[in-house]
Amino acid sequence: MGYLHEGHGSLMRIARQQCDLVVTSVFVNELQFDEKDDFVRYPRDAERDQKLARQCGVDLFFMPDAEEMYPEPVLTNVVVSDVTATMCGATRPGHFDGVCVVVAKLFNIVQPDYSFYGMKDAQQIAVIEQMVNDLSFNVNIVRCPTVRENDNLAMSSRNVFLSAEERRQAVVLSQALDEASAAVLKEGMTFGKLEALVTTRICSMPLAVPVYIEIHYFPSMKKINKENLIVNALDSFIVGLAVRFGKTRLIDNRVFDPKNLSIKI
Repeated sequence: MGYLHEGHGSLMRIARQQCDLVVTSVFVNELQFDEKDDFVRYPRDAERDQKLARQCGVDLFFMPDAEEMYPEPVLTNVVVSDVTATMCGATRPGHFDGVCVVVAKLFNIVQPDYSFYGMKDAQQIAVIEQMVNDLSFNVNIVRCPTVRENDNLAMSSRNVFLSAEERRQAVVLSQALDEASAAVLKEGMTFGKLEALVTTRICSMPLAVPVYIEIHYFPSMKKINKENLIVNALDSFIVGLAVRFGKTRLIDNRVFDPKNLSIKI
């Protein structure tokens, strides 16, 4: 949506390596904000964004304003069910409806062969993949690794809002996910125990206020029986987090492949 950082830069460079023509769009989409103040507050820096895009070899930089994207009131909604019933979909009502509307419009405007997304927004990827499959969009969705700061905090445009102490404590998100990675192979480890372990670690930081800490199958986002042993899992699963530090809401996740639980995705 803008205020691009190295995580976005990695997507543009991967696209540059794989495609003959690279288009980057920047648009702060009001439809996907569930809180008006969050939309107003969201960081913007058009000159900075264009500079990074040029450095990454982008051919076309598309930065429409709201009047260009939505010249008339939007009366059409794009709703993906089930995949949006948990995590960000449950805690940010209407968020993914707005995401799907703007992504569908961008697909129709640009007509891309490939579209690249970072796994930090794993549920968003699952939602877009479902929309693409259901509506027969002729585009391939490419999942790209989460890019992290030197201390492993996931890069986010919202990180700029963190105070020094909030920033220091926010690394607990990646630390909790690392502990989850180390715990999945322990004897008797259930999904419920793993969720409790991650919750305890995050809540050890006094400024951390969990919005959700959940485990679901991925990419279906179907609920998992918390009493089930992890070693018996047949499908990939995601440990998803959303945590507030002050007014700033951060997300992170880790996806595990049951064929090799020692490898994190």
